[in-house]
Amino acid sequence: MKPILFAATANPDASRNFYENVLGLNFTSEAPYAIVFETEGITLRIQKVEEVVSVPYTTLGFEVTDMADAITKLNNKGIELEQFEFLEQDASGVWTTPDGAKVAWCRDPDGSMVSLTQLP
Repeated sequence: MKPILFAATANPDASRNFYENVLGLNFTSEAPYAIVFETEGITLRIQKVEEVVSVPYTTLGFEVTDMADAITKLNNKGIELEQFEFLEQDASGVWTTPDGAKVAWCRDPDGSMVSLTQLP
């Protein structure tokens, strides 16, 4: 089976802009109930809802090959990375895991936590 990822938005225009123009996902369609993207052969359906309940943990994550470049691109598009008191992050907001992966987080327009990970 092939997975389909789901997220939610109460602001479809801002959400489409974020996932398509900020993160660079391939927009495939929009219907009354969802905005659909494809990334690396996986479908992401952003469900249109009345209200999004923000949670304090990661809801979507994406692998990147060059964390510094990914951060620069996000910053250039006005996206700030999250800083957490309980993690030792560098000045740019990157936490290095014990196994050497680099992880950074930002929020989408609805406040959902999105992570970027560069594997060691």
